[in-house]
Amino acid sequence: MIISRTPFRISFFGGGTDYPTWYSKNGGAVLSTTIDKYCYISCRYLPPFFEYKHRIVYSRFEQVNDTTEIMHPAVRATFQFMHIKEGLEIYHNSDLPIQSGLGSSSAFTVGLLHALYALKGQMVTKKRLALEAIHIEQDIIKENVGSQDQVAAAFGRLNRIEFATDKNIEVRPITISPERLQEFHGHLMLFFSGFSRKASQIEDEKIKQLDKKKAELFAMHDMVDKSIQILNGGGGLTEFGNLLHENWLHKRKLADKVSNSFIDHVYEIARKNGAIGGKVLGAGAGGFMLFFVKPKDREKLEKALNFLLHVPFRFDTLGSQIIYYSETGGQWQAPKFLPDVKAE
Repeated sequence: MIISRTPFRISFFGGGTDYPTWYSKNGGAVLSTTIDKYCYISCRYLPPFFEYKHRIVYSRFEQVNDTTEIMHPAVRATFQFMHIKEGLEIYHNSDLPIQSGLGSSSAFTVGLLHALYALKGQMVTKKRLALEAIHIEQDIIKENVGSQDQVAAAFGRLNRIEFATDKNIEVRPITISPERLQEFHGHLMLFFSGFSRKASQIEDEKIKQLDKKKAELFAMHDMVDKSIQILNGGGGLTEFGNLLHENWLHKRKLADKVSNSFIDHVYEIARKNGAIGGKVLGAGAGGFMLFFVKPKDREKLEKALNFLLHVPFRFDTLGSQIIYYSETGGQWQAPKFLPDVKAE
């Protein structure tokens, strides 16, 4: 039995510049952190006593005999990528709703890869987990996804993730004092809008308009290093919130579906009640919203947004981890013969 635990992420700046069609020509970068909300994947070899070979449990329940029959695209693609032949049982659990802007799909793929490697008795690097998850999602499943979520889920921490024109990906941890990190954390509040959304259609619209949105994307790219300078500086953090607001104004222009009347209404209320800046996380149109607010205004903002669910969180620093490993119940193999048994 193997259990992997993989964190969800919050992306602050640079979203949109992590699409391969963009950064292969222009380069890209994001500033993001992982949080203590996780995707859990448990897997084990399935005993051969059933009418099916594989059992996969998530929001649905699948029992199949061949990997090609698996309906979950990430499970099907990952099984095929890993050349799974043995019967497996996969269970998925999550701390937060899927399709809500925290990179849950990529956390699932990274966590499943990690668990399957562990089941095979292999230890792999975080970079390999990230790159293989990107390959599975972008090249095999052909999802409309960028490359930041898989890297964040695999590595964990507060990082500057750089995407070079040669498609090389570099992860640079943001090194600030524990006191400064705590101060930064005290300015962040996370709320759930109450509904999830399918990101693929929104991302598809963004990708089709990348060449038309160069000004916005270059500006959002520049904000990554500006925000890091603020964190590394010794002054107040208000400018980080102002930059986050500016980033949201640019992000809204990337596609018509990024925001809607409800999101705009929530953002307006937040700005009137202490939020300096904020954004919808992920593709947009729903899911989680992040706000940057001075600590003295946290209670005021929470009361003003009492129709949303406030989700307290802490920073994660470990990335994807194997949290349980047991060799009990290994591969099941039918005996080649049954010995004769004589009654006494």
